[in-house]
Amino acid sequence: MKNDFYKYQAQTTPHPLALEISHASGSYIYDSSGKKHLDFVAGVSACILGHCHPRVVSAIKNQAEKYLHVMVYGEYIQEPAVELAKLLAENLPKNLNTTYLVNSGTEAVEGALKLARRATGRSRILYANNAYHGNTMGSMSVMGYEERKNAFKPLIPDCFPLNFNNEEDLQNITSETAAIILETIQGGAGFIQPENDYLKMVRQRCDETGTLLILDEIQPGFGRTGKLFAFEHFGIVPDILVMGKGMGGGLPIGAFTASHEVMALLQDNPKLGHITTFGGNPVIAAAALATLQELTETDIIAQTLQKEILFRKLLKHPMIKEVRGRGLMLAAIMETPEIASEVILACKDRGLILFWLLFEGRAIRITPPLTISNDEIAKGCKTLQNVLNGFKSN
Repeated sequence: MKNDFYKYQAQTTPHPLALEISHASGSYIYDSSGKKHLDFVAGVSACILGHCHPRVVSAIKNQAEKYLHVMVYGEYIQEPAVELAKLLAENLPKNLNTTYLVNSGTEAVEGALKLARRATGRSRILYANNAYHGNTMGSMSVMGYEERKNAFKPLIPDCFPLNFNNEEDLQNITSETAAIILETIQGGAGFIQPENDYLKMVRQRCDETGTLLILDEIQPGFGRTGKLFAFEHFGIVPDILVMGKGMGGGLPIGAFTASHEVMALLQDNPKLGHITTFGGNPVIAAAALATLQELTETDIIAQTLQKEILFRKLLKHPMIKEVRGRGLMLAAIMETPEIASEVILACKDRGLILFWLLFEGRAIRITPPLTISNDEIAKGCKTLQNVLNGFKSN
């Protein structure tokens, strides 16, 4: 299997981890040798309820027996998609009431950028340095990391960077700006949170200039930070909300949400302003609906902040310079990228799955399922501590 993996499946790096998977359940992934691995990564923040959550699996099975794909998005009334969009509206601010379902976070970003230009009649888009919004051409155009973009230029024109958490740069938002797109908490940059009412100042400047505020909640959304969406921590509401990752409970999905008035602009002039074949797929929508129901009908999200406290208590070590993030979106910052990589790989050998962040090489990603138990947190942190102690003795 490993030989076929390297021979037939396109690779993303020269050295993939190449863990051969047998099955997964709850907070654990099992490899083909029968070894179990405690998962502190959750499919890079995607498996928000852990692996094969019974409610999600049941929803998938029930829908799969009814119908699969029947028509391109937006033509037929399919209950899972309608109920998902309705439940999102019931749990979001009033202006975020209409959702367009797509297949991934990066596709949702593409749709949001198109919608902002259509709604404002402007072309200029602002984004943050060290931002990551996906890897398609439009999303790369608002990626704040030139080294990763250079090989694929030219990208989408009229996209310009500013610095996250920099108040002075907000003067770059003008009456010519269609939108500013920001991650509510910067992911690839190292789980950087907005400071000193930064998002409130962004919101005010957007209101002054008629600019739309797009917030990317692909990673922090769906309870990961202790609120259903991270913007709830900061006292503002975006014009367009982008989501993905944990939304599907382990299946691929994305969405962008705005007001009915704004979203209706994609219906005409031109018609089919944004289209997708598989967006709103009924099986995936059923999984997403079950995920959102579980999050909103239980205390899982409230538990997230208590679990953060436990993580921070257990992640104290001289080699850990700081722990960034909020809720169960955490990053342990090491002294160097080399140390971070060695620790991640050493923990893998001991049955603990950790991972990297895109741009901050010193970071060790800790984004477990929200369903992880306190005992599992303690177990994983002990493994990490033992690895760090081994480095310390060396």
